[in-house]
Amino acid sequence: MKKMKLKMSELFTTTFALFLSLTVIGQVDGWNPNLELNASEAMQIVLEKSPKLESFKDEAYGYAVFPKVTKAAIGVGGAAGNGIVYEEDEVVGRAHLKQVTAGIQFGGQQYIEVIFFENEETFEKFTNGKLKFDAQASAVALKSGVSIDAAYQDGVAVFTLTKGGVMYEASIGGQHFNYHPKVKTGTSK
Repeated sequence: MKKMKLKMSELFTTTFALFLSLTVIGQVDGWNPNLELNASEAMQIVLEKSPKLESFKDEAYGYAVFPKVTKAAIGVGGAAGNGIVYEEDEVVGRAHLKQVTAGIQFGGQQYIEVIFFENEETFEKFTNGKLKFDAQASAVALKSGVSIDAAYQDGVAVFTLTKGGVMYEASIGGQHFNYHPKVKTGTSK
């Protein structure tokens, strides 16, 4: 009986690891031609759910929109997603988000994440790969009809909107980002 429990545990762990790796791999390889459209649509959804965020968008130096972040956990968790980065409302690149967490956690979810940068200094910190959220960092979880009482912390304001799943936390602790500037096409002479 003990041997059977061990094999079931190994099978469950292997299945979960495979699921997580396939989900993460599917989101990190190459440029997704629909990513800019998906980010724009995600921002519209966020603004429809929480119109007060329009002021963050209008006043921010820049922002990043991750239209689909996938998170899964069984004790140890991981999250990943790709997004579009805007500087003064112009697309300037894309970013990859990754996160590893440990603790009492179980489940999976997908959510939209929007990060607003208060000033050029914080924006450059993000684009230079030096912006990381520590273990205590959290986001404002957006829900219809809920007031938003958020302010910038260390130059960033982060909002999430759950798309589906069974984890109802808004933890962003441990997130790291890789930024890739948009390749500018040259003009031919």
